[in-house]
Amino acid sequence: METVEFILYVSDQVLSTEFYEKLFNLTPSLNVPGMTEFNLSETVKLGLMPESGISNILCPVMPHPKIAHGIPRCELYLKLTNPADYLERGIQLGGKNISELQARDWGDIVGYIADLDGHVIAFAGNSNS
Repeated sequence: METVEFILYVSDQVLSTEFYEKLFNLTPSLNVPGMTEFNLSETVKLGLMPESGISNILCPVMPHPKIAHGIPRCELYLKLTNPADYLERGIQLGGKNISELQARDWGDIVGYIADLDGHVIAFAGNSNS
């Protein structure tokens, strides 16, 4: 694989772009009507696509994405050197606090929030650091 892109369906592209721009402290690499992209690393991107746009492809074979607004549909698991900073910033930007930063059984310290559309974001760090 050359590049991996995860695309979240969002109800408001502008609001979600502002949320992720401030959360990641990144400027989108692409920001046009219908798609916003952030380069998270050299080979990983996060895309934001309006629900109204993707519904033209998905519907009527699948339900309209707005039906699942606020229902956990995916999890972005981000390993960071400073997960506490991201967790706090996400909450300050309007993300919903799901679970405080704590040591987990699998060896990471992880805190969870939901973004403006209910997508789950896990901010993780190594519990040994």
